[in-house]
Amino acid sequence: MNQFNLSFAPMLPSAVLIGFGVLALVVVALGFLARRRGTVLRALGLALLLLALTNPSLVREDRAGLKDVVAIVVDQSGSQTIGERAAQTRKASEDLQKQINALGNVEVRVIDGGRGDEDADGTRLFSALNAGLADVPPERIGGVFMVTDGLVDDIPAKVEALGFKAPLHALITGHEGERDRRIELIEAPRFGIVGKDQTIELKVLDTAARDDPVVLKVRRDGAPIATMFAKPGERVRVPVRIEHGGQNVVELEVEALPDELTAVNNKAVVTIEGVRDKLKVLLVSGEPHSGERMWRNLLKSDANVDLVHFTILRPPEKQDGTPINELSLIAFPTADLFGRKIKEFDLIVFDRYSNQSVLPLVYFDNIVRYVREGGALMLAAGPDFSGPDGLYFSPLGRIAPARPDGDLTERPFRAAISKDGEKHPVTRGLPGAEQTPPAWSEWFRQVNAQVTRGSSVLDGADHKPLLVLSREGKGRVALLLSDQMWLWARGFEGGGPHLDLLRRLAHWLMKEPELEEEALRATVRGRKIEIERQSLKADNPPVKITAPSGVEATATLKPAEPGLWRASFDAPELGLYRLTDGALSVLANVGPDNPREFQEVVSTPDRLRPLAEATGGTVRRIGEGASAEIALPRLVAMRESPIYGGSDYAAIKRNGASEVKGVGVTPLAIGLAGLLALLGSVVAAWLYEGRGRGRTTDA
Repeated sequence: MNQFNLSFAPMLPSAVLIGFGVLALVVVALGFLARRRGTVLRALGLALLLLALTNPSLVREDRAGLKDVVAIVVDQSGSQTIGERAAQTRKASEDLQKQINALGNVEVRVIDGGRGDEDADGTRLFSALNAGLADVPPERIGGVFMVTDGLVDDIPAKVEALGFKAPLHALITGHEGERDRRIELIEAPRFGIVGKDQTIELKVLDTAARDDPVVLKVRRDGAPIATMFAKPGERVRVPVRIEHGGQNVVELEVEALPDELTAVNNKAVVTIEGVRDKLKVLLVSGEPHSGERMWRNLLKSDANVDLVHFTILRPPEKQDGTPINELSLIAFPTADLFGRKIKEFDLIVFDRYSNQSVLPLVYFDNIVRYVREGGALMLAAGPDFSGPDGLYFSPLGRIAPARPDGDLTERPFRAAISKDGEKHPVTRGLPGAEQTPPAWSEWFRQVNAQVTRGSSVLDGADHKPLLVLSREGKGRVALLLSDQMWLWARGFEGGGPHLDLLRRLAHWLMKEPELEEEALRATVRGRKIEIERQSLKADNPPVKITAPSGVEATATLKPAEPGLWRASFDAPELGLYRLTDGALSVLANVGPDNPREFQEVVSTPDRLRPLAEATGGTVRRIGEGASAEIALPRLVAMRESPIYGGSDYAAIKRNGASEVKGVGVTPLAIGLAGLLALLGSVVAAWLYEGRGRGRTTDA
């Protein structure tokens, strides 16, 4: 196919050519006003000269026709796996390719859209379309067919945003009358203060339009905490107590309809990060000693610690006759601290305190009850601990993790991490522990005792227990059998890791998840679940993994570090996974907490209809009931038209696009032809004017 065009390449600047043209017009106009002979021929000569200066050329293009490009966008998102949709989609894609190829002179591009877009929180078919047609000029696009359930989240607001002028046809999978029940989160807090309630607000939506209340089950970290009734369409407020720092995973679930599309969106997951407002600590100091200031300085240096310090001003052996009620300027509120307000404290520390009859025994009973109900107690013992007035022989002895044998060790020794301590997160990897003996300063006094419960994580002289940790009911107790940690704090002989140790100890007492000695953890990175088991045991069983669909798998743990076993698992699905080793359980959510892809799953033609009809395209359901059978329209090809479809057909647009295979250029004003035309006009004008002058002379 040849195509001819006229092309110009001026020899002079445009301004000069325009000036020449104006001057020529003036000369011709004056000639006509003076009625001079040959003005027309003179005008023709000037015009030919001006044309020659523009350097005209005849361009011949050899063109070859191009195929129209028709895109088939196949929705591969998660909602397309529901019911019969996957089979309908596969059949529609295959039949479309056959029909389009049968039209002839068409290039078919099949574009997978929506695959993996659950991670991007939605189905994005138009992003996939733009990427798939990025190398195609807009004038070659003959049409777009989308095979989808209609749940598309990146629909352009205006038809101009498509970037091409061709029909868009949407073929909707699924079937009429689909039913689904789901949970819609209205307000979901991301953070909460430990020990306080956070409120989750939600709605239960039901396409069956039922008004009967449904059962709403609430679980926190896999454990049931509440069962409520929710009426579809009404707001429901769910209070949840934040029990610990770190992630608190809250599951909300309603019962499924007998014939609904999927039960995936009958569940909602809310992850609330637990944070502590302030750590309220009660420090009770007994006999004054060099380490008392260490505890006070350590606790006061942390802005997140609200410290109440209760100090015994006079040891029992000091008898100066001063009444106890005159030893302070104001009466210390012991009844409030150890009675009515004891539960307000997160941690109670006794530093070298002996039973001096200052605190009645009933207060010690309150402390025992406080610990067993979830409180934390730290005992820093001195020589008095093994005596008859020691705290072990008070009611606190019922929860003390070690029993003194009545002896003291008073000679230099170095603290060392015990066998259990090498595995325990409180002492594992303490700075300086990698050397033998550890690169810590010596201590000079230790209370000899035998462990009765819990684990000794630090050993002292002759491998006797130095730091013992135990659980008591819902609470925790730590016992330090020496009063000389202040030597580390003051840098004696290089000191030791007192800050690291005491902070870890406080976090363990506060039940921080990262310091649990028996814990099962799961960290999600993309589609991979990293499993970690913290344990003091010599071996650990495999972990059973339950996928959101109920499919079970097993992961075998392998030793990684002392006290740590690890494994990894590639998650085949998105959603909430449950992991358990029989003793401990943990939840791991792969992908967004509540993927947008599964929030609404009822297929609909309504979302794509405005855009498709604006392009002249059509939107129609292709499913024939709740089966894999489909009914496609017949396909035809049309020239440019405002409408490209009807009740039984859908059309593509014929663009007639072509590409240049070769170019030929023939100059019109340069060469012999141009010279003859220019000279011919000049000679003709000269002869005509000369003949006119001859006639005038004869007359």
